[in-house]
Amino acid sequence: MKVLALFVCASLVGVSAALHVKAEAETADVARYGPYPTNYKEIVTKRLETQLVDAGSARIEWNGDPKPADLGTEGEHLYGYLVNFTVNARNRFGIYTGKQAHGALIRNGEVIKGLGLGY
Repeated sequence: MKVLALFVCASLVGVSAALHVKAEAETADVARYGPYPTNYKEIVTKRLETQLVDAGSARIEWNGDPKPADLGTEGEHLYGYLVNFTVNARNRFGIYTGKQAHGALIRNGEVIKGLGLGY
């Protein structure tokens, strides 16, 4: 019986969190997050050209559309739209490195913080 109650509580928490994320995405404050980056693929690709050894070999897989996010730490806020993606590109030896997960926080048409790739 305790297991059933725990399962029901966990399910309700998951549904509540999903609804919160959806509501935040629909009501993103432009003053806080900036305008929605409709050209996010171009923005991230240009940034990768400065970060990768062989950017022309990059195989990018996008993991959904950008979502409003706050990546600030220690009470500081860093608002923008977070887009997650994987990259498989050649290293300096000409060998593909395998898919690696990365992210980019975009605000006002530029990457203000990256996750991975030595940002």
